[in-house]
Amino acid sequence: MKNPFDFAGKAVIVTGGGKGIGRGISECFLAAGADVLICGRSEPEELPSSGGKTAHFALCDVKVVEQINACVERAVELFGRVDVLVNNAGGAPHADAASVSPRFSEAIIKLNLIAPLNFSQAANAVMQEQDDGGSIINIASVSTIRPSPGTAAYGAAKAGLVNLGGSLAVEWAPRVRVNAVIVGLTETEQSHLHYGDEQGVKAVGATIPMGRMAVPDDIGNACLFLASPAASYVSGTSFAVHGGGEKPAFLDAANTAE
Repeated sequence: MKNPFDFAGKAVIVTGGGKGIGRGISECFLAAGADVLICGRSEPEELPSSGGKTAHFALCDVKVVEQINACVERAVELFGRVDVLVNNAGGAPHADAASVSPRFSEAIIKLNLIAPLNFSQAANAVMQEQDDGGSIINIASVSTIRPSPGTAAYGAAKAGLVNLGGSLAVEWAPRVRVNAVIVGLTETEQSHLHYGDEQGVKAVGATIPMGRMAVPDDIGNACLFLASPAASYVSGTSFAVHGGGEKPAFLDAANTAE
């Protein structure tokens, strides 16, 4: 039986694949033998590489439909096909929902919800013409399933992204599968912006049942599974990779006797 995690000859697009979680996802697919095209608004100083393979790069602002289409066309030019799309690009700075501008909120929703929809549509058009279809993976967040104070529009957009995937999975079946990865707190090169110094990162990690934050490879491995033949009957669902979630605050606040 062929190794279901052998992606040799498969073509993968990872949006925002040059840093953080996206870079980890890209490197996991490269290590599995895939050809990978990453895209972003600027080319990283060093392209992701693993297993003797190096990712290709396409300049693309995912909020611009014409650039999305050009990126998908570039993948077809390079590889002749598109087997996997990972909608990873996204994010949001902290903002007070009471005072943030409508323009800001619209931009956050466009980046985290509308852009993945547009990218999925472009990739689907290619995948539907392929004998073995394709797989689309949307990178969501624990903000999907719990309050997201300080990033309210982001949380709402990510929740919408999970619902969107369920709808697309029905519309585009059986040739194209669509799933979401609900990503928990993850340690990247920008962790200090959210959690402070090394001691802060460890303290936050200690609040997670697994005793640590995720690393990008944890997310990449989940994407490998969802894109692989091992998940050939998995579509329209969300896959939580959050180390068991976050312990309820009342457990630390309660003073009942044990």
